[in-house]
Amino acid sequence: MYEIFERFMLAQVALTPDDLQFIRSLSTIKKIRKRQFILREGEVARHKIFVCRGLLRTFSRKDDGTEYTMRFAAENVWTTDHESYYHQIPSKFNIDAIEDTTVVLWTRENFIELVETIPTLRTYVEEVMASSINAIQGRVLGNISYTNEEKYQDFINTYPDVFNRVPLHMVASYLGVSRETLSRIRHAQLKQR
Repeated sequence: MYEIFERFMLAQVALTPDDLQFIRSLSTIKKIRKRQFILREGEVARHKIFVCRGLLRTFSRKDDGTEYTMRFAAENVWTTDHESYYHQIPSKFNIDAIEDTTVVLWTRENFIELVETIPTLRTYVEEVMASSINAIQGRVLGNISYTNEEKYQDFINTYPDVFNRVPLHMVASYLGVSRETLSRIRHAQLKQR
């Protein structure tokens, strides 16, 4: 599985064989079963996570059981609860596996060592963080300015490889709409085709 990560990184960043070996030496590969949590609300996020295979979801759950999906992370995507990870505070979110998933993990200490040692990795991480901030801003703008139909279309455009892998109640949770509203939108779009 590490080879998946390595191929991805070589397509993104100029890394030497020694860099790759160092990154590998500080990593851990973990298999997460479907419905298993890799982070629970209240725990401190201790790992930077790269998804090799499978699908993770970041979400929050209210006391009444209502879930609010913040993000999906499929293959070749980095994830963690950034606030908890960087500030070492209890997480407000859960991260669980929607499918059996294999990830590569780095502890915070090991990842800091990597970016301090490998300048090209530091630059890459800064670019990923900037891209993540842009995506978050786009999502906030969409949530306050898009119609439900536009939110649905944006989801399909943002996560084209995820849509068919995610139960509809999770899509509705991500969009902030009821399952009934999501069904109505989907049926209306099917009629237009």
